[in-house]
Amino acid sequence: MANDPIKQFEISPIVPLENVAGLDLSFTNSSLFMVATVATASAFLYFGSANRGLVPSRLQSMAEMSYEFVASMLRDAAGSGGMRFFPFVFSLFMFVLVANLFGMFPYFFTVTSHIIVTFALAMLVMGTVIIYGFMKHGLKFLGLFVPEGVPGVLVPLVVAIEVISFLSRPISLSVRLFANMLAGHITLKVFAGFVVSLSALGAVGIVGAILPLIMVIAMTALEFLVSFLQAYVFAVLTCMYLNDALHPSH
Repeated sequence: MANDPIKQFEISPIVPLENVAGLDLSFTNSSLFMVATVATASAFLYFGSANRGLVPSRLQSMAEMSYEFVASMLRDAAGSGGMRFFPFVFSLFMFVLVANLFGMFPYFFTVTSHIIVTFALAMLVMGTVIIYGFMKHGLKFLGLFVPEGVPGVLVPLVVAIEVISFLSRPISLSVRLFANMLAGHITLKVFAGFVVSLSALGAVGIVGAILPLIMVIAMTALEFLVSFLQAYVFAVLTCMYLNDALHPSH
């Protein structure tokens, strides 16, 4: 069981609270690392901006780069009007990025490898799009489902396709992040298990363990890249969906 690739995703209670008004409100390892993710991201931004100088320190430079990266992404996808959503998008980006990076440390828990977490984030995005869209545009927001220039005879078919596409957004948004993190960590664990198992076979096994060890090193580097890319993809898709709330007729 030590090399079980699924065991790393088990949720275990740290402070059991299993029967509070009929609900399980236990503080788990997942809860702990979500708190740690928020605390780490907040500390990074706070200390990166606490002692601002004309010549920025490394920490200040990293904080400013992350700010400008998300800001330019939001402007490109949703225009200058999209900057009203900057705190929301920036918070999502930092949470997903730090949670992904935490998962790369041994014995740490990968929060984003659980679909309930990624789906909750995706529903938060789609809920924001729907609520803001109706608040700003009223029923005109429904124009999102009727692209301009569509012949009248095709409107029912196009509307059905657009509605299905819209409803599938939170599923694709959450599954993409969850599946990439889950698959990557399972692959790392499997190759690491090969290294341990082969090393126990003596000199021949140690020689045979070199190839999976190289694969573990390469996969680790790739997973660090994937951790950033998945945070970027989640944020840029959020910006695109928010653009629909701002400009539903486009």
